[in-house]
Amino acid sequence: MKNKVEPKTLTGFMELLPEKQILFNNMVDIIRSTYEKFGFLPIDTPIIESAEILLAKAGGETEKQIYRFEKGENDLALRFDLTVPLAKYVSINQNNITFPFRRYQIGKVYRGERPQKGRFREFYQCDIDIIGDGELNIINDAEIPSIIYNVFSRLGFSNFTIHFNNRKILNGLFEELELKSKTTDILRIIDKIEKIGKEAVINEIEKIGVDKEKIEKIIDFISITGNTDEKIEKLKYLNISNEEFNIGINELEDLVNYMRLFNVPDENFELDLTIARGLDYYTGTVYETFLNEYKQLGSVCSGGRYDNLAEFYTDKKFPGVGISIGLTRLFYQLNELGILTDGDKSIAKVLILPMDDNIEMCIKVANTLRENGINTEIYTNNNKKIKAKFKYADKLNIPYVIVIGEDEIKNNTVTLKNMETGEQESLSVQDVVLKIKKT
Repeated sequence: MKNKVEPKTLTGFMELLPEKQILFNNMVDIIRSTYEKFGFLPIDTPIIESAEILLAKAGGETEKQIYRFEKGENDLALRFDLTVPLAKYVSINQNNITFPFRRYQIGKVYRGERPQKGRFREFYQCDIDIIGDGELNIINDAEIPSIIYNVFSRLGFSNFTIHFNNRKILNGLFEELELKSKTTDILRIIDKIEKIGKEAVINEIEKIGVDKEKIEKIIDFISITGNTDEKIEKLKYLNISNEEFNIGINELEDLVNYMRLFNVPDENFELDLTIARGLDYYTGTVYETFLNEYKQLGSVCSGGRYDNLAEFYTDKKFPGVGISIGLTRLFYQLNELGILTDGDKSIAKVLILPMDDNIEMCIKVANTLRENGINTEIYTNNNKKIKAKFKYADKLNIPYVIVIGEDEIKNNTVTLKNMETGEQESLSVQDVVLKIKKT
């Protein structure tokens, strides 16, 4: 007798029961269809890449988290995001794709993070990017919030806010204060203000050697209050002469004007001068999206503008702007909070029950229903009693059952039962199609 292996799923990997998987798939379908509504094209890059490709820009924690292995003479790695593979894809196909290149990709990525609740080693990302050939108009930056707004509205949320900022403003401010060499360190500290608070931020900035007068100006800057338009006006009144700072303000003004043209409601966006994400990557607009009633989830969709997507693979400039939704983490946390209602237990809308061994008509009826776009299952375990067959349909919440027995075969009809109301009637197959398609 062989020893049995205990079946278990690795920590950091999510497996769902069918009703939850159906719900997850529905969310994927909403995101995909929204991306396509805005004209984004699908691509699908390999999960496994040459380690040299994936590690071209990686460093620090990212490099430590990459799953890397050898197969024969090949040094391979699992992709840790969808952006680096996009950079490779654009570099390879630059002569065969049309710019601006609008792509979306929904797929799994892998990171060897320390397992903890809500953190996964394998998870889905849902990305869009608009890539330019040498240049990319700010209008593209404004369309991204429109897509975010549409996605989360269609997912059933209304109370959410798209926070945005511009890295040029931050960079220009620090250059004006002669702190350019400390920009990355300061931005990294500012980025933690929501978690650690203003006083802790001040203390950490002091520790890296910034004098109190300059710290005060930094804190005054990120503490600017008011609505979006008022904040932009207050930025102008700072009278900072730095060119990059003022370009950033102009870009913010254009961004807001275009967002409104794209019908993004003012209550769903906010200029947030504390956002400093992507310290070594983003060069202009940056976004973070929060569900206002569930701030503990953190940002549920983030991204921004970058000047040169493929700098490690080609000398050609490919500026871009994009966002990513970490769907696995979002789904898990929404489920833990009880926000998600259970999905269907079956994707079949009709279950056909043969009453005897003559299954030919059952198959013909199933074929007709499927040809008319109705998901249909045939119950094939004919040894079960009729009560057990109906119980099967009931447990899976299948809304309709078709019974086919000797009388139905003789009269070329079927018996249709509505499992919710209990209503039962004898109909032709075409009448069944019409009735179900109306519901």
